[in-house]
Amino acid sequence: MDFQIREAITTNVTGDSAAAFEDTISDAIARGEEHLLPGLGVFLEAWWKDASETEKNAFTTKLEKHFVS
Repeated sequence: MDFQIREAITTNVTGDSAAAFEDTISDAIARGEEHLLPGLGVFLEAWWKDASETEKNAFTTKLEKHFVS
């Protein structure tokens, strides 16, 4: 992902409330448009950097269960 995309997304959401983030994420998922995926990736990256090992393990376990074949 291009750094400029990260910077633009970060600038656009700086100062947003938790409710605004929830609305943004819910809207992006509901719309299902491919061009919104980088923004969700920036959110995931920011969360991942601050998450504890327990939170990361819980998240990856959920992903594993979701994508089981």
